[in-house]
Amino acid sequence: MTKPGANNAIVIDSISPSLAIPGGDVKICGRNFLDGERPTVRIGGELASLTAGSARLAIARVPDKTAGDGLTVGRYPETWAEKPFEVGALIAENLHPVANPAIDAEGNIYSTFSGSRGQKTPVAVFRIDPGGGMEPYLTDLMNATGLAFDSLGVMHVSSRFDGFVYQVPSSGVLNTFVEGMGVATGIAFDLEDNLYVGDRSGTIFKVSPSRQVYVFATIEASIAAFHLSFGPGGYLYVTGPTTSSNDAVHRISPAGDVEVFYRGLGRPQGLAFDIDGNLYVAASMAGRRGIVRITPEAEASLVLSGSNIVGLAFAPGGDMIVATSGALYRVHAGIMGRPLV
Repeated sequence: MTKPGANNAIVIDSISPSLAIPGGDVKICGRNFLDGERPTVRIGGELASLTAGSARLAIARVPDKTAGDGLTVGRYPETWAEKPFEVGALIAENLHPVANPAIDAEGNIYSTFSGSRGQKTPVAVFRIDPGGGMEPYLTDLMNATGLAFDSLGVMHVSSRFDGFVYQVPSSGVLNTFVEGMGVATGIAFDLEDNLYVGDRSGTIFKVSPSRQVYVFATIEASIAAFHLSFGPGGYLYVTGPTTSSNDAVHRISPAGDVEVFYRGLGRPQGLAFDIDGNLYVAASMAGRRGIVRITPEAEASLVLSGSNIVGLAFAPGGDMIVATSGALYRVHAGIMGRPLV
């Protein structure tokens, strides 16, 4: 909105990206941002600090305590302009995720407190119900890392400490599903309930429902973890951050053939698909950190801004659950996720 009759009224042409979590940076392009004084940017009603500014550009930092929508640029009280902008709301903190959260059929969200290598934490996995209540879910597990549900809704959890993948039936009793998976990190199920396990030293294992183990593919080792997600056509997509700022998303065919799907990301981590086949990756691109969307044609853009993001998942109704290294946020993104199994 602009005050009627105002001269040199501020105009916002674009905001990039239109989604963020607290601490993220937003690029605002427009006109008449400067008129003898620095413009004021408010996000969700809170004053935002500026990291750059000119007559046609402002880069603003989303305030830490913001959890609302809307962005305004103005020189109060003379003139101001507003654009839609969505900031994720904090739903859980004091966590330590190292990969995607997981969501069950009832909308419960699961996240790890993984800890450092060899650290025994009091709680390994927390559950957050749809109302926001958080409770311990698993306790007796070292370095919980990857989370995934099979077609029957049974949770599986990998441990990068012992190389096991554990099964958690409804009774809550932890069972060993498979062992000997190296530094077991990301896990994912295909439509036939085969489990795929990423050993960050360079191997993707395939484990049949009868627990037969195969080497499915080998790729470059990662300094942190492999993150796995199935996309259209039964292809498995894998990220594994290295020390490079030009890392790739690999795509592996059902026959185990490996190719580079997209290259040009910094420290890519958790990934997920929407129903249209777009891939979303926690990564940095062109120096900006957040969630990067990559179309089936391998065209990339930043869709959410935020730092320390390690993974994401899509909840029923189109919300995006974003995991940082210490917390979870719910963002009203309006994106329907691809069913995982």
